[in-house]
Amino acid sequence: MNDLRIIENDLVPVYETDKGVKVVYGKDLHKSLEVKTDFSTWVKRRFSECDAEENKEFELLPIFGENPMGGRPQTEYIIKLDTAKEMAMLERNDKGKQVRKYFIAVEEKYKQGVVDRSQLSPQLQSLYGLIETQARQELEQKRIAEEQKKQSEQIQKVEDTVTTIKEILTEPIGDWKAEINSRVREISIKSGVDYQTLYGQLYGELETTAHCSLKRLQDNKKARMEKAGNTKTAIKDATTKIAIIFEKPQLKAIFENIVKRYAMKYCA
Repeated sequence: MNDLRIIENDLVPVYETDKGVKVVYGKDLHKSLEVKTDFSTWVKRRFSECDAEENKEFELLPIFGENPMGGRPQTEYIIKLDTAKEMAMLERNDKGKQVRKYFIAVEEKYKQGVVDRSQLSPQLQSLYGLIETQARQELEQKRIAEEQKKQSEQIQKVEDTVTTIKEILTEPIGDWKAEINSRVREISIKSGVDYQTLYGQLYGELETTAHCSLKRLQDNKKARMEKAGNTKTAIKDATTKIAIIFEKPQLKAIFENIVKRYAMKYCA
């Protein structure tokens, strides 16, 4: 299994040989599966459980360096994807299932077969390599273009959000009661909170912030209007909570800011 080239690099790096065989490195698989057992013990046990044969399902690589823990030098294995998939399944846990599904997805992606280039003439091998290089360049250009498109969309989204926030914060309110109701209705739709329930939350925040009781203010005004001989309809219209807030500049400013804050959270 010479001339390996990486074809996937997600959960576990997957390589392809010059004959189109999909393989992984044993240590990469061991790490991705988050196995607690030491690599040497684990890999030998799994090969035995899979009935994997050396030079058929896996190859033992030459010694590649000193063992930092001392003792015998470390070794590495190149494992065919089918065997690696079975080894992942034998973990019998969520990580093993995840890695196995990843390998299956890789197989599906490349299942259309691969030409054994070593059997081609030198001229065709050269042409094959040239086409593959051009194909990779085109795919990379498409990837970059797609990434730039996503970045552009994200920038536009941020700009739109900033514009919306500016409008919420700076746009003057004309018909105060009507516009407050309109904004609260929009917040209700965007947040999924019931319209009346939302108003209750807003009134509650106002009372906490302004240290007041809207109910007491309503009762006091109702008593004054009754004493003045106002009609029941006039009293009802003038003693709603929103009417009480509207006639008091301090409460009006505080309530407006609370509504704007909710609008920025749910509508921007």
